[in-house]
Formats: sequence, C-alpha cells, structure tokens
Amino acid sequence: MEASKFLNPNSSQGMSSSSTSLASAEEEIRQDNIEQLELLSGVHDHYGGVIVEMKDPIDPKEFGSLLRASLSQWRQLGKRGIWIKLPIELANLVEVVVKEGFVFHHAEPNYLMLVRWISETTNSLPHNASHRVGIGAFVMNTNREVLVVQEIGGKFKGSGVWKLPTGVVNEGEDICEAAIREVKEETDIDAEFVEVLAFRQSHNSFFTKSDLFFVCMLRPSSYDIQKQASEIEAAKWMPIDEYADQPFVRANSAFDYVAKVCVAKANNDYTGLSANPTFSSSGKLSYLYSKLKI
Repeated sequence: MEASKFLNPNSSQGMSSSSTSLASAEEEIRQDNIEQLELLSGVHDHYGGVIVEMKDPIDPKEFGSLLRASLSQWRQLGKRGIWIKLPIELANLVEVVVKEGFVFHHAEPNYLMLVRWISETTNSLPHNASHRVGIGAFVMNTNREVLVVQEIGGKFKGSGVWKLPTGVVNEGEDICEAAIREVKEETDIDAEFVEVLAFRQSHNSFFTKSDLFFVCMLRPSSYDIQKQASEIEAAKWMPIDEYADQPFVRANSAFDYVAKVCVAKANNDYTGLSANPTFSSSGKLSYLYSKLKI
C-alpha cells in the first residue's frame, strides 16, 4: 500500500484537566495524545503542490478513503495542486479519483495523470502540452534538384503532388536531428543539417492541438534514393523550379510561400537560422537557432 503516517493536529483525545495554561495543554495534546492517520505518499513540488505516483495494487474502496483523508490533510497544510499519476495497470482507480474532483491532465501510453486544485486561490496549474512539432526537409543537390516524395496515405494520397519529406519531431529529439532522420527514413538519403529556413504555427491541427512546422535545409551526402515502402509511393530528385511551379503549390499560399523561400535560398538570396549548441547551468545541451553563428 502506498501510504505514510501523518499526525492529525485536530485530535483532542485524553485532554488533561491540569491547571497549566491553554497553550501548554494544546502543546501536550499535540505531542502526547494525537491520532495517527494513514495518508497517500507524495512528493511536495516547488509550487506548493503534491505529486502522488501510484505503483502498487490497492482496493479501490481503501484507496478512496486514503485519498479523502489525504486531501483533508493537504488542505490544512495549505497545498494547492494535487497530481495523481496512475499507471495503466491501475486503471481501476480512475473512477475513484474522478469522483473526488480530479480531472484528466494528460496521458501517455503507460500512464494517466490527473489533477485537482484544492486551494481557495486562483487555479494556476499549467495546461497540458499545447503544440505538436513537425519538420519539412528542403534537400537540394548540386544540380539544383530538390528531394521530393509522394505519400501512400494521408491527404495527398493519389493527388500526384510532389512534396518535401515531412514528419513529426519525437519526444526528446532536436529539430535538426528530426529533419535528418525523416529524410533518411523516407528516402534513405544521408544529409547534413544546414539551417531552419522558416517556421509556421497553425491551430486545431491534431486533436485540437496547435502545430509548429519548421522548414529545414539539409545538404545531401548521398544521392541514390531508396524509398520507404510503408509510407512513400515514389521519391525522386526534381528541378527546383519544377517543384515550385506545381499547380497545387501555386494555388495554396502556405506551400507557395515555402517554395519561394526555398528558391530564394537556392539563389543565395536568403539566410536562415543555424543550429548553435548551448548548455544550461546544469550542463544540459540544447540548440539555439539564430543567424549569428556561435
């Protein structure tokens, strides 16, 4: 059972009838005659909240009693946001938590995070992640030919439109690394990241989430295409002007603008943002994208 012992300062059992002062009597009660309560174990975060991570099986009724007692204690302690992380193996506890006023915050393949604001102050809990991040890869060889693909599925299926390789950035993956990976996966072309040429933000894109899409330029180091059989119908090197002149591209402003940026870069009339490695005070690596190379 995931629980710990906490002392209840409100118990008044065995109050002495001594003639000591009220303050002394209250202190004696707190120290000698207090009732112990069993509460859920949790980590106190830096924002006045508590994070409870359930791991072991427990009877839902027993869990409900522990949760209610814990909420009462946390209120007395002035806690604000209460987080409960339930692994998928303990999905039977979800109803119990929801009945105590918790709401879903986010879910991953192996757990569900629920949260409740118990303070009288204004709720300042952070919302779930609001954006998905994607990349489009502009890969051009020395013959001014662009690497393009036609997809087996998706909204461009059967349209005949040639498009840049695209994909979603994985958790923990840098934008520059995602662009290299997607090109390799879809076409088997090895490439080096050069710059972020542009980015676009859109909303209500994926299950109501917003979307950030980065157009990245890569320099190829191999040229023989081997298309990804599961996702790519066809792939080839196409003259950049032919790519930009496709009717679909010209008729859709977002695609047309990206094509114009790519053409400007091909003509050396445009400078994008380079990936500059930086380190936090703890030594964590991240990339700062800027025109100033560090």
